[in-house]
Formats: sequence, C-alpha cells, structure tokens
Amino acid sequence: MLLNIFIVLLTYFGMEGVAWSSHKFLMHGPLWKLHEDHHKKNPTSFFEKNDYFFLIFALPGIACLALGGFYAPWRILLYIGQGITLYGFSYFTVHDIFIHQRFKWLRNTDSIYFRAIRRAHKMHHKHLGKEGGECFGMLWVPLKYFSEAKKKAAADAR
Repeated sequence: MLLNIFIVLLTYFGMEGVAWSSHKFLMHGPLWKLHEDHHKKNPTSFFEKNDYFFLIFALPGIACLALGGFYAPWRILLYIGQGITLYGFSYFTVHDIFIHQRFKWLRNTDSIYFRAIRRAHKMHHKHLGKEGGECFGMLWVPLKYFSEAKKKAAADAR
C-alpha cells in the first residue's frame, strides 16, 4: 500500500520534469504550430490549437491506467497512471483555471506561491515567439519569483 502511494507521488512530482522538457523541446520546438496560438490572444474562440496537448499528454496516463488495471502483472502501471492523471488535473487547475482564468474560479487566490507561479508564467508569455523563452515548468518555478512575490506581498500589506 505505501509502495503504491510512493509510486503515485514519485510519478506526480516526476511529471514536472516531463512537462518542463516537453514544453521547452516539443512545444517550443517541432510542435510550435500547435502551441503558437497559446502565446497570442485569440478572443474569437474559447479553444486553442494548444488544447490538443491535453489529449496528447492524457494518452500515456490512460494507457497506464488501462494496462495496469486490467493486467495484474503490470499493476505498477496503474499507480504510474494515477500519478500522471493527478498531475494533469493539477496542471489544468493551475494553468487554465488559475493563471489564464479560462473559468472564473480561483480569481482571488492570494499566496506567495501562487503569486510566484503567476509571475513566472507571465515572464514565459512575454516571449511571443518560439525562441528565447523562459520558465517552462508549471508547479516549480525559479526562486527569484518567490522573492519578488514576497516583496510585492509586503508592499501590498502596507
């Protein structure tokens, strides 16, 4: 039981590395045409071509859940699939709901951590092109953004 929980958590936290590298090397690389509209405002549609990545990245999680759930010798894949799926849910919640406000929930969430995430993502989006990007991760951001968030929070409290 504890080993299964450990596998889920290890996969969940490991997915940040997968998200970072796929964002930097695939989305800002050969798959830029799918990601490009995410860096530009498109007020005519709720959906973006970038949303296809939701399906692309869900497939390994679904495959792991299915194989691990139906084939007992590969049960470990069930827990890996759970970690992938939990990360996908976190990514959707933080990226689409909190940062980009695609749904008007979590608008007034205020903490140093969330301020740092929002600032790092804003710095990522200041680059409209494929090249020269920064802050490709989602849940782990460089420490300098935490320092900025603390200073801003202290200034706002005055």
